[in-house]
Amino acid sequence: MTKFAYAQSPLNRLSHIRPRAEDVEKRLISSTSRCVWVHGDSVRFVEDQLDVSAPTHAQDAVLLGEDAEGISWFAASCGQSDSLKPLRSVMIDGVLNAETLSILAQARSIVHWHQSHGFCAKCGAASVMQDAGYRRHCAACETDHFPRTDPVVIMAVCKGNSTLLGRQKAWPENMYSTLAGFMEPGETIEAAVRREVFEEVGITIGAVDYVASQPWPFPSSLMIGMIGEAEDTDLTIDETEIETARWFDANELRMMLDRTHPQGLHASRPDAIAWHLAKAALARISG
Repeated sequence: MTKFAYAQSPLNRLSHIRPRAEDVEKRLISSTSRCVWVHGDSVRFVEDQLDVSAPTHAQDAVLLGEDAEGISWFAASCGQSDSLKPLRSVMIDGVLNAETLSILAQARSIVHWHQSHGFCAKCGAASVMQDAGYRRHCAACETDHFPRTDPVVIMAVCKGNSTLLGRQKAWPENMYSTLAGFMEPGETIEAAVRREVFEEVGITIGAVDYVASQPWPFPSSLMIGMIGEAEDTDLTIDETEIETARWFDANELRMMLDRTHPQGLHASRPDAIAWHLAKAALARISG
């Protein structure tokens, strides 16, 4: 399995347990249960250790699942404090293992959903949490609301022995990465890849192949990693979408992945799916 951040959860999500309030309550008050605490894009630490204190008194605790040792994990919101660390920084600093990072990704996404969906989108009345946090119910109009995940296509584009990468102005200097964009309603993954690439760089895509996916909890995206085969190479860059884009041959791409490019150009970090897509593209154009 490809190793990148947020995609290696060790939890059984216990979806069959969620509607059973008594069973959830038993887990909530168990002395072995753990809870991660979320505020915005940050998680709470205590003395440089992730705070996994008991969820007993949390009014909005969401059941995340159960690990291999039978320990129940919950997530809950917390207030602003000096003990918070941004989840992105926690990932970059490498202070937590991949499994714990994945638990935090699930926690951040579901807590954010509750914080931003407290009222019914149909009638405007206040809704309440149900099913251990995986449903909100509006008693006023009897409408149920469920957590959302926003699909994003992210793709390396190949042609012959070259791969197309682009960059955003906000990215670190000299970093090039794969193109990406949100899927639209009623759109297939393949169609989204073709549309986004054409919109951003004016390239027509033929064959599209799936590589891997990565949850991205900022707030609740699913990055769907693809490789697209270009039918042409002339670029027409939409500068409202990206800063620039260019083709890289196999040797340049290899150096960018290894961070040995003589001009300092480099790919994204290995914990992002974009790095793995670039690596998959390198294997394709090198073969």
